Amino acid sequence: MRYLGPLLFNCYRPVILVLMFCLVCAASQTAWAQAGTITPAMQNNCANDYKRFCGEYGLQSSALNLCMRKAGAKLSPACVRALVQAGKVSQAEVDRVKAQMKKGGR
Repeated sequence: MRYLGPLLFNCYRPVILVLMFCLVCAASQTAWAQAGTITPAMQNNCANDYKRFCGEYGLQSSALNLCMRKAGAKLSPACVRALVQAGKVSQAEVDRVKAQMKKGGR
């Protein structure tokens, strides 16, 4: 029997490429959904912080998440709690920033 490896790869190459494309699209959709998810608690507790610090960014953008992280120490406690509950930031990160503020950092 002849080795058919290259022949099989050439025959299934379009299928493999389509599957790879689908995996990449699915991964990017997951990342986009996480970036754009806004919970009711975030709507209620972060509206003023959003307007004050990050109003120029769209609500469904990754740039908004980055902006809110940069504004972190200035955000209201209620907004920070809502962001932690939504999984946008970890409690460990919040605690780390608070500790840095107490030490006189940032």
